[in-house]
Amino acid sequence: MKISFCILFFFIFTLSYSLEKADSTKAKLKASATISLNSNGIASIPAFSLDKPAIIGSFILAKGRFSYEPMLAYGPDLKPWFIDNWLNYKIIDKPAFELRTAFNLSTFFSEYKLPDDTILQGQRYFAFALTGVYKFSPNTSLTVAYWNDRGQDHGLKGHFFNLVGERSEINIGKHVLLALALQVFYINYDGNNDGFFITPKIAFSIRNVPFSVFFQATQAIQSNISPFPKFRWNVGLAYTL
Repeated sequence: MKISFCILFFFIFTLSYSLEKADSTKAKLKASATISLNSNGIASIPAFSLDKPAIIGSFILAKGRFSYEPMLAYGPDLKPWFIDNWLNYKIIDKPAFELRTAFNLSTFFSEYKLPDDTILQGQRYFAFALTGVYKFSPNTSLTVAYWNDRGQDHGLKGHFFNLVGERSEINIGKHVLLALALQVFYINYDGNNDGFFITPKIAFSIRNVPFSVFFQATQAIQSNISPFPKFRWNVGLAYTL
């Protein structure tokens, strides 16, 4: 808990300090959303998955340095899988570099089977995050992030370290666009839930068409999770508003 209080103090301090300098009264509200159909739902931390098809909606409401980014995930039977509520604030907002801090309130749902019934139980989580994004160009970036997850209701607690390299809008001919991302991350959670993973992702879209097709895979490089995490892959169709 000491780590959580330190991160919370850092979040409040940087927020109050930046508010003295930031003037977002003239900023316009920006909104966007992406709805995706997935063959095998993979969570925000790709080490965890639903292991069956999923519907995931990601939304962004941003004004000035603030943004609210909820994410809703459901199984094929429309039972909830997880709900995230990210509140972000940009400490540094430059064309080539961005540093933001964030707080997340989330709920993860699990099914427990009884002899005569099935119970859907929700576990509450909250997390603190610090993320830096360096933009080599408008379409190429490197993201470094740290999350401190604090599971309630006997949920997992621990740390998530993330490194993502992305390249978007690669032209293939006149109409087809390609996007590439390579994610490397490390998790260190209570109960011997540690591991080092790699996750490549590739997406295809047609210029000026809001649909895209993507493929994502996750492979554990080293882990003490028992049994050893299996290779997971996911194909999906996304619609962006």
